[in-house]
Amino acid sequence: MSEVNIDGFFSLEGKVALITGGSRGLGLHTATAFLLAGAKTLFISARKAGGEQGIDQAVKRLNDLATQKGLKGRAIGIPANVAQEDDIKRLVGEVQKHESKLDILVANAGATWGGPFGPTPDWSSQKILDLNVRGVFNLARLFSPMLAASGSPDDPSRIVIVSSVAGTNVAHVGDNGTIMYSASKAAAHHLGRNLAVELGPRNITVNTVAPGFFPSKLANGLIDILGGVDELSRENPRKRLGVPNDIAGVMLFLCSRASNYVNGEYISVDGGSRLGSGRLTKM
Repeated sequence: MSEVNIDGFFSLEGKVALITGGSRGLGLHTATAFLLAGAKTLFISARKAGGEQGIDQAVKRLNDLATQKGLKGRAIGIPANVAQEDDIKRLVGEVQKHESKLDILVANAGATWGGPFGPTPDWSSQKILDLNVRGVFNLARLFSPMLAASGSPDDPSRIVIVSSVAGTNVAHVGDNGTIMYSASKAAAHHLGRNLAVELGPRNITVNTVAPGFFPSKLANGLIDILGGVDELSRENPRKRLGVPNDIAGVMLFLCSRASNYVNGEYISVDGGSRLGSGRLTKM
């Protein structure tokens, strides 16, 4: 008889998680999945508290959902600019006011910029690298004591870096080029590998998720430029773009007991679109 036990494989019962960029899009989908999976405390971080896509509305939606479904978990919003070390230090202090340990850190906040190669402003490159690479490194570094306090050999703490398939292919150059964004995501992939080796002995796993196109504020402009949802769906091997459950599933896998021994990997969530482009996907 095999010693396999899948009871509670994808449960996050009692877990404490922090999701940066968690007020909308992939971050909010992830937070919702964690809440439904039993997480105790969800810290949602973004730069802005108010507005249609600010932290306050996301926290209200999550807590309303918990009430409606009789869930034990709660969401707490903390505004922070995680491109800045001082603000990350402040974020650590704010989290510690509520919890002494952290089980899950999802580094989801990201920045992009697109345009022609020649006139690319230097500030855009700095903004992208500060948030997508330097910010992720500092989040992992400064939260590692809280993560290590929670992790064990049989149940490690988790860091998940939300990257992009742009980190593994050259998707957009020319007038709509995203060269520095792509470079930052390639750096995030290798940062994840380095962190996996550094933090694995402290019972912290580090993995990377690389989404393709999911309709969101960050992606909608480029989706429209490239022909819209219908055109991009036709070119995708799965004949559609990403939906909330697609990101929720992989996040639950990476942050639950099902992936205890997965460390230093990245998972593309793009329906296979990275494997071809243009005519090749239609042959």
